[in-house]
Amino acid sequence: MSNADTVENAIATPEREQPYEALGLKADEYAKIREILGRRPTSGELAMYSVMWSEHCSYKSSKIYLRQFGQKVSPAMKKNLMVGMGENAGVVDVGEGWAVTFKVESHNHPSYIEPFQGAATGVGGIVRDIISMGARPVAVMDQLRFGKIDDPDTARVVHGVTSGISFYGNCLGLPNIGGETYFDPVYQGNPLVNALSVGVLRHEDLHLANARGVGNKVVLFGARTGGDGIGGASILASDTFSAGGPTKRPAVQVGDPFAEKVLIECCLELFAGDLVEGIQDLGAAGISCATSELASNGDGGMFIELEKVLLRDPSLTAEEILMSESQERMMAVVQPSKLEGFLAVTSKWDVETSVLGEVTDTGRLVINWHGEEIVNVEPRTVAVDGPVYERPVAYPSWLDALQADSASRLLRATTGDELRAEFLRVVASPNMASKEWITNQYDRYVLGNTALSFPDDGGMIRVDEESGLGFALASDANGRYCQLDPYRGAQLALAEAFRNVAVTGATPVAVSDCLNFGSPENPEVMWQFSRAVEGLADGCLELEIPVTGGNVSFYNQTGSQPIHPTPVVAVLGVIDDVARRIPSGWQDEGSNLYLLGTTRSELDGSAWAGVIHDHLGGLPPLVSLPGEAALAELLRAGAVEGLIDAAHDLSDGGLAQTVAESVLRFGIGARIWLDEIVSRDGVSASDALFSESTGRVLVSVPREDDVKFRGLCDGRGIPALRIGVTDAQSDSLEVQGLFTVPIAELSGAHRSTLPEHFGAVVGG
Repeated sequence: MSNADTVENAIATPEREQPYEALGLKADEYAKIREILGRRPTSGELAMYSVMWSEHCSYKSSKIYLRQFGQKVSPAMKKNLMVGMGENAGVVDVGEGWAVTFKVESHNHPSYIEPFQGAATGVGGIVRDIISMGARPVAVMDQLRFGKIDDPDTARVVHGVTSGISFYGNCLGLPNIGGETYFDPVYQGNPLVNALSVGVLRHEDLHLANARGVGNKVVLFGARTGGDGIGGASILASDTFSAGGPTKRPAVQVGDPFAEKVLIECCLELFAGDLVEGIQDLGAAGISCATSELASNGDGGMFIELEKVLLRDPSLTAEEILMSESQERMMAVVQPSKLEGFLAVTSKWDVETSVLGEVTDTGRLVINWHGEEIVNVEPRTVAVDGPVYERPVAYPSWLDALQADSASRLLRATTGDELRAEFLRVVASPNMASKEWITNQYDRYVLGNTALSFPDDGGMIRVDEESGLGFALASDANGRYCQLDPYRGAQLALAEAFRNVAVTGATPVAVSDCLNFGSPENPEVMWQFSRAVEGLADGCLELEIPVTGGNVSFYNQTGSQPIHPTPVVAVLGVIDDVARRIPSGWQDEGSNLYLLGTTRSELDGSAWAGVIHDHLGGLPPLVSLPGEAALAELLRAGAVEGLIDAAHDLSDGGLAQTVAESVLRFGIGARIWLDEIVSRDGVSASDALFSESTGRVLVSVPREDDVKFRGLCDGRGIPALRIGVTDAQSDSLEVQGLFTVPIAELSGAHRSTLPEHFGAVVGG
């Protein structure tokens, strides 16, 4: 006999007080639940609604804005899209019968409380989304934001997060092919840990998760259910951190990558044997989420016997089992005739399995606990038809003053010595410095299909060994730009990720995003969010690439201080043959260096303004999305014709950063000159080096292809300026007439910053 709160008991005790506020529900939300049910909820139902109606799971504050991604579409955007928003991950047709699925999600709050497990389980969760589509995961990426680099607590978070990502990804045997890492005091009490995973599948292997077919069995398989992560999604991701630390501390999930590796192979064999109707991963909100979402996406009814869940901790209550976010668990819908075959596969992989119940035609999700009914709800009211808020929106009171404070008033270097000193300060600054300290902890080449990875601008994976078909991925965000103008800032993130894919020689085709913002209860934050989403939706429509899915992370703030709005944009591109990929550094002697695009005096929000003057103000660079599309097409044509042997985009740090990274990529020197940029574009030498004008790429062109390349640029109307030559005989970077930096000195400045703060990488 159970002592759980039953439906019968809930009907009999309507006035019983319930701790809905402690579970993250507002009074009006609790009242709405009572209205839906026609009675008070049982404690099990209350647990389910609390996690599923949380900001993290229901998108209740963001839904009205996210609809734009589905509304602002053109026929071209639908052409290669096989699965769009609303599923576990988007799926894109990449040709030759292959498809790629990818998604980026946040694990911010858990990664502050317990950095190692928070980051590790962030990787595990996003990988399970990819498995559930029927795909084999083939790579991961991460987008990280930490506090001030010399704050004592930053080291705790950095060491934990990077080792957690490294541990989980390396144990799974997945290459980590890219990402970004930034340091800024605004993320001090609220780091951002966004994880991306990508998988490949044949078209015929695509599966969607739903509970169809009355009488089909509902099966839970994978790790046992424990007390870790209870309420994690609803509490952690739906509340702010006070200055003294997290206001609530539910246990962060604990990950086991070896269990997940077995789960990957087990799921793929189940799909290959046609033994499942669909598989749903158990991530945020655990069994509450999996049962209600599967039922909502299917025939609408499900019956579950909760006591059949295999437990790590036998003392767990029914409510805790419903809310647990224990990792490495999946839920499948299986035809009775295929159950024996299903169990044979899970037994072969030594994956624990329990049949919990079956699909019904009642239209209700009914959950029993030791023979007594503790949940009886319409599943859509839990998983789909949650609250939708139109939160108050207010133009930030401080924004006009911030935008008026332009970097144009800041003192510019004029002499060669001054420019040299600023150049070295910028390339050695925490955000511009080499991230090898982090990336050397990750395996980039496991599986043998990595064509490009750190420190190239985009990661690239071969999909098909015979044809060479592959995809490229890049992810970008700039919180400084978004603080100045969230609409343009979001478009700048899109443009940069788009350009980073294009410089590899791939054609950008799809977007996933992770939108990190402060509290939605702050009207100024909601204004930032609304503008960023509008900017991203408008930008994707202009570039004609669809948003396939993503994630919203609110409540990223400490006390009343929100982070800078940080919409991370990941762009996927397709390349016919990875043998034609373009690296971001030159390897040959005597190639000509061309700057594509136009340089303007655009230093507001720049790395130069931040590093040299500790300044943030003004308006971020202009963005021309048609210009970005034309530039991408030029780069693709140049790659196909073999005219470009290196390409590197210009973004943070401008030309200075790009030239430094291109020299250091393979240790080949270069001589560049700024005079023609200065005279053609009417800018100063300082602007020529540090401006962050968009739509610009530095390419290396073999001397014998010079005439053909110039003709390609002229024919497409892309401004191209020859600004240098590569010099394999030189051991330095020379900026003609201004300064010279030996490669050894440049390497030392660029590569020493992170090791100086965080120590040597163990085993790196």
